[in-house]
Amino acid sequence: MVILTQDRETSVLADTASETVRLSGRVLQPTRVFDTCWRFASARQAVYEARLAGLAQPWTDDPILSQHRFTNCYRAADRVSQTLIGDVIYQGSQDWDEIFFRTLLFKIFNRESTWQLLTRELGEVRWDAYDYRAYDQILSAAFTKGRRLYSAAYIVPPPQLGEGRKHRNHLRLLEMMMTAGVPGRVLEAATMREAYEVLLGYPAIGPFLAYQFTVDLNYASQMAFSEMDFVMPGPGARDGIRKCFGRSADGIEADVIRYMADSQQEHFARLDLPFHGLKGRPLQLIDCQNLLCEVDKYARVAHPEIAGISGRSRIKQSYRLDARPLRAWFPPKWGLND
Repeated sequence: MVILTQDRETSVLADTASETVRLSGRVLQPTRVFDTCWRFASARQAVYEARLAGLAQPWTDDPILSQHRFTNCYRAADRVSQTLIGDVIYQGSQDWDEIFFRTLLFKIFNRESTWQLLTRELGEVRWDAYDYRAYDQILSAAFTKGRRLYSAAYIVPPPQLGEGRKHRNHLRLLEMMMTAGVPGRVLEAATMREAYEVLLGYPAIGPFLAYQFTVDLNYASQMAFSEMDFVMPGPGARDGIRKCFGRSADGIEADVIRYMADSQQEHFARLDLPFHGLKGRPLQLIDCQNLLCEVDKYARVAHPEIAGISGRSRIKQSYRLDARPLRAWFPPKWGLND
């Protein structure tokens, strides 16, 4: 069976991962990790659905899933994204400049406790009332007391903007973007990639961060891009793709991610795996990007003989139960909320 998707021919796998995939003029030979990727997605989504339904543990009989921490299949379902959507983007002024400012301020630190600190001390986070000294005083005092300001999920490198501390340079970067009219330029972009390229033009915002920030901003009602418009693979996803397809996929990782999003239903059916999506919403490009990153980690234990790019051999984060109830409120424009 052959599916034509945009400008490339994709050969859908038939029965086993030994079938080849024709993609972007190349013939890719899937490894065992490719099927593991779909099995992981089915099992990880089942854990999420069981927790959301309030079922008691154990939520899985997979020892790797039980012992190690993995993000959800859907990026928007993760706790930090849920905080961003529910507490940052859709709370407070719905003026676009204010949403842009709140979103990037939150995501630069990417840590719920830092956002809570700022809102507690300031009352309300607003660009039209922004005072660099007030923000710096709050963050510097917390830093001096030994509080972590940043998440370890991914590193936002500090731009060199003349300040002595990381958070101060990040505040200056956000100031620079706001005063340069970046919110308006992002909103006026004709495509998701154009919006991404606006962000990419600023200090310390590389391709991976620019894409992540674009996805975050796109949760807001003012931006109407589909999450199937554009993808920028990060280093973890590139590792996962190498493990799924070997070196033959080097350089066409974005096409591989799109192939996986386009063919997901066929592979779940081929492997007889239950997967109902996020209230019926299939995996989007950003979700497949994240899924490949998580499968890179999973395969370090499940398939240690299959190498990625980074050479990492263990999963750093062990699973720790977070007893807080899961939140499941998504951008209203998706039509998923009850």
